[in-house]
Amino acid sequence: MKSRTKIDALLRSTETGIEVTVKGWVRTKRGNKNVNFIALNDGSTINSLQIVADPTIIAEDVLKQVTTGASIAASGKLVESQGAGQTVEIHASTIEVLGAADPEKYPLQPKKHSFEFLREIAHLRPRTNTFGAVFRIRHAMAYAVHHFFNEKGFYYWHTPVITGSDAEGAGEMFRVSALDPRNPPLTEDGEIDYKQDFFEKETNLTVSGQLEGELGAMALSDIYTFGPTFRAENSNTTRHLAEFWMIEPEMAFYDLSDTMDLAEEFLKYLIQYALDHCADDLAFLEKRLIDEEKNKPAAERSEMSLTNKLRFVLENDFVRLTYSEAIQILRNSKPNKKKKFQFPIEGWGTDLQSEHERYLVEKHFKKPVILTDYPTEIKAFYMRQNDDGKTVAAMDILFPGIGEIVGGSQREERLEKLTGLMDTMGVPQDELDWYLDTRRYGSAPHSGFGLGFERMILFVTGMTNIRDVIPFPRTPGSASF
Repeated sequence: MKSRTKIDALLRSTETGIEVTVKGWVRTKRGNKNVNFIALNDGSTINSLQIVADPTIIAEDVLKQVTTGASIAASGKLVESQGAGQTVEIHASTIEVLGAADPEKYPLQPKKHSFEFLREIAHLRPRTNTFGAVFRIRHAMAYAVHHFFNEKGFYYWHTPVITGSDAEGAGEMFRVSALDPRNPPLTEDGEIDYKQDFFEKETNLTVSGQLEGELGAMALSDIYTFGPTFRAENSNTTRHLAEFWMIEPEMAFYDLSDTMDLAEEFLKYLIQYALDHCADDLAFLEKRLIDEEKNKPAAERSEMSLTNKLRFVLENDFVRLTYSEAIQILRNSKPNKKKKFQFPIEGWGTDLQSEHERYLVEKHFKKPVILTDYPTEIKAFYMRQNDDGKTVAAMDILFPGIGEIVGGSQREERLEKLTGLMDTMGVPQDELDWYLDTRRYGSAPHSGFGLGFERMILFVTGMTNIRDVIPFPRTPGSASF
């Protein structure tokens, strides 16, 4: 069988008049008794390649099997295209049908499908233009994450998926057990006897690699994690998944200001990488969004196009202000005074919602925002306590259209402060004795942050539902494939 050339390479090539072979999936076929035009896509690019098939050269029984969804191999001469929309095309000398697709049953007909329908056939949706673009961008962003940290001298640190700790203290975790669920062993008190389980203790799927990441930073200085995390939160919003990916760098000898600098640089690097390496896919997604916006009422239309939103982040220094300053701005804002916020700002200590975060970014500052120094009570136990006794050295980065995209903090390196807050918040010290050892032996100031990878892909692609930026979404009541 002849060697294959990817469609992306042919469309970027300036060479014509050569014999080539392409393989892919048929998007459309049109024509008449004299000629057939086949749009072929192999996933290497948003763009399809036109195959010109002459019925006097390609057998009729073969052409009958060339239907939308079929997989074919086409060989022939690469020539300059006379039609609009493509630079080159192939005049086929042979076509082989690798896998037929029943045109009556194939779900992805050449028409517009709703995202709700496509989620039901997530095993086929990567073949659509939209999802092909999203998943190519997802790959590019994953590569950019590793490239950024490697260039910075960070080490990729693999943290466990199965863990005995609840990093956030949220308790919404998936249990991991090898016990018989119908007849588990019980203790004398009637509780499940996890001593007889595989790990001889209760274990769960991790909600974060941060605590284990700190252990790496206390030896290697600068590490980052990038892996799947899980949360058993019964939420069906457009922003939540039960299985998602987190990027969590941890840096020894960094304070909160250093961490904010790194996070801003990191986010801008990822966005610039997307603009530099995903231009065709971004152009397609931007056009899709523009077409969708036309059908919305004027008041609901976005003020920025997709690429303008990306450049908005790139071209602005992030505004930095304290939570206390933000509360004052929000309390005095028109939406709050006119009771337009769904969650009114009543005073200091309020946990900010997405509507508040977006107001600060999109209306007040018109720039990305980093909020710092949150009340101790609304943040996690491991965040460094400030000298005022009321706040912790935490920071959240807020983006247009999405609200919080990064959360981080300087970690509490003082043993007595950390254990005191753990007691106050009801975090058991005995289960985290290994974590406390890093404060007992050679403790050092250190910081870190977390970026939800799917949140980042939402922002870069302009998609509006987080279920549409991961190949196989895991949500309440849904674990297909």
